[in-house]
Amino acid sequence: MQIRGDDSPRLWHTNSMPSLTLGDFELSIFSDGTYPLDGGAFFGVIPKIMWSRKAASDEENYVTAGLTSLLIRTGTQNVLVETGMGNRLSERMIKFYGQPALLLKNLSAGGVAPEDIDIVINTHLHFDHCGWNTVRDRAGTIVPTFPRAKYYAPEGEWQYAHRPSERDSISYISDNYDPLVQSGQMTLLKGGEEIAPGISVQTFPGHTAHMQAIIVKSGGCTACYISDLIPTIAHIDITWGMGFDLYPLQTIESKKKYYAKAIPERWLTVFTHDAKVPWAYVEKDDAGKMVARQA
Repeated sequence: MQIRGDDSPRLWHTNSMPSLTLGDFELSIFSDGTYPLDGGAFFGVIPKIMWSRKAASDEENYVTAGLTSLLIRTGTQNVLVETGMGNRLSERMIKFYGQPALLLKNLSAGGVAPEDIDIVINTHLHFDHCGWNTVRDRAGTIVPTFPRAKYYAPEGEWQYAHRPSERDSISYISDNYDPLVQSGQMTLLKGGEEIAPGISVQTFPGHTAHMQAIIVKSGGCTACYISDLIPTIAHIDITWGMGFDLYPLQTIESKKKYYAKAIPERWLTVFTHDAKVPWAYVEKDDAGKMVARQA
């Protein structure tokens, strides 16, 4: 990562866990593992001859996608952004994606127990972003994975999850969120709210209509978990989206909106599905091309 100025985040690795300081906060990456994803679905209308220069695929056209969660230690609270795929996929979905289910193990290795989490934020409610929100206890009852945490998710996303289109109904698993809403443990967001001092959400439509990014500010520095608007560094170009995006033209406009702030203010961008690069600074080179200055 390029370091510029004394107020830049300081990066280190502990047991292969990337961490950095952002002002008064500590940011750490925890993974739920990796999974195979069809390259055509991952890159949508971008031809393979182009995306294969940025992402390796196997003989069946699958690329390796990551499942990145971000832990923000503010000094008073532990805030977890996204909870991966979880451990309750159907047999049919496991055939497509596998089920790595490593998040709790990796948190534990980093000294973080489920009871240590104060806040959980979901950018949207696709199964690979909120799967560890809940677990089944020994009696078979769905219970919160993080028992003390307050959960947050976009209200519009939750409403859509109850009436999805035929195209994306497989992406929603109600046990990941409905029990939390019903118990009052999950708060539904309109967009633009501050969840905790220095941590807020902002809506960036495109992948879904109500997907929210998590913006983290401390000590004059900013990081953003941009979620599926820019899932990997291979997607940083304005026109490179996923085949899963419901509103691809809005994805382009949301990227423009994001870069208008993130590039001149030098935000650290956190990538949700990059198996190798958890975060980077997105910049424009002399030719106007988007480039990533990574850790």
